Amino acid sequence: MTKLILIRGNAASGKTSLATVLQAELGENTLLLSQDNIRRTMLAAHDGPDIPTIPLLRNLLIYGKTHCDYLILEGILRADWYTPIWEMITDLFGSKNTYAYYYDLPFEDTLRRHSSRAKSQEFGEKSLRRWWNDNDYLTHFSEKKIATTSSLSDSLETILQDIKQ
Repeated sequence: MTKLILIRGNAASGKTSLATVLQAELGENTLLLSQDNIRRTMLAAHDGPDIPTIPLLRNLLIYGKTHCDYLILEGILRADWYTPIWEMITDLFGSKNTYAYYYDLPFEDTLRRHSSRAKSQEFGEKSLRRWWNDNDYLTHFSEKKIATTSSLSDSLETILQDIKQ
């Protein structure tokens, strides 16, 4: 049975780093779906309430459910804009096979994390503030919160323990 691991949070919180090390740890037959890659690279689309990524993401989720052991979906993935995806995940995977995590960090921490990334040259504090969406929790299923004090290895270990149970 395919397990879905959802990693969400604001920009520069650590989602992509965690998803990348998680995929490497889980190994073969683990599909990583990155919102930025789908939206920005594959579709060259802006994010918003009527995002064009939802139909493609639906197809990728069905593919992952059919062909993969693990499916990792990571991104900002605003709770309100992606409601059709949350409904689909609930129907397709159910609560037993969905593991959701939310980087619940203060703005200052994401700004500090962003300053050490290569992307810090592409956009700065003004953009991060514009994109900020405080307490963007899901209502379709519960998310474990990842706090500032949780290191990358701590977060990885938490997820691995959860999905192995």
